[in-house]
Amino acid sequence: MPKVVFVNEKQEIEVPTGSNLRTEARKAGLEVHGTIESYLNCMGNGVCGTCRVFVKKGMENLNAKTLMEKVNFAAHPVTMLASIGHEDEIRLACQCTVNGDCTIETQPGLNWNGENFWQKPYPNK
Repeated sequence: MPKVVFVNEKQEIEVPTGSNLRTEARKAGLEVHGTIESYLNCMGNGVCGTCRVFVKKGMENLNAKTLMEKVNFAAHPVTMLASIGHEDEIRLACQCTVNGDCTIETQPGLNWNGENFWQKPYPNK
C-alpha cells in the first residue's frame, strides 16, 4: 500500500492504490482545506480550488493533471496566485489518484510577495 506523508501535519498514512488523496486525508482526520473552506467547498469536483496541495515528492506516483485541474489553475484567480512559481508541484487533492508513495504539503499560501509574482517580465541588462 502506498504511503502518503503530510509535511505540515507530520503524519504518514497508508492508502489503497488508486484511492483519492482528498478522501483518504479526510478519513485520516487530516484537513486539506482551510477553516471555512472545510465547510464551503465543491465536495471534490475540482471547481473551487480550496483543496490545493503541493506535491513535494512522488508526483510520478499520482495521476496526470485532469482537465478540471488545468482549467482551475488557468482561470480561478485564487488558485492562479497560489500556483505562481509552483506550477510543477501544485495539484488539487480532490483530483489526485494515489498510485505510489508521495509527500504532500497541505494548505499552501498565496504567493503575494514571492519573487516570481513581482518579477519584471524583462530583467535589466
